[in-house]
Amino acid sequence: MERQALLTKIIRYFRPRYQVRVSFNKEYGDSDDKIYIAKKIIKQKENHLKFRNLANKTIEYRSAGGLNYIIEDM
Repeated sequence: MERQALLTKIIRYFRPRYQVRVSFNKEYGDSDDKIYIAKKIIKQKENHLKFRNLANKTIEYRSAGGLNYIIEDM
């Protein structure tokens, strides 16, 4: 069992995961927030966010007035 845990830690080191929280208004924790687990951040700018989730689906958000999002390492 210890060998499996070590292998999992090594894989996670080379394949980081991110928690992406997107809010459609200025307050986090509302009912309109969406939370994703991403394996790759493709583009991260003030008005554009593009990432790939665990199912290899590309998710993209754009806004002319700026986006409200938080990206955390897992």
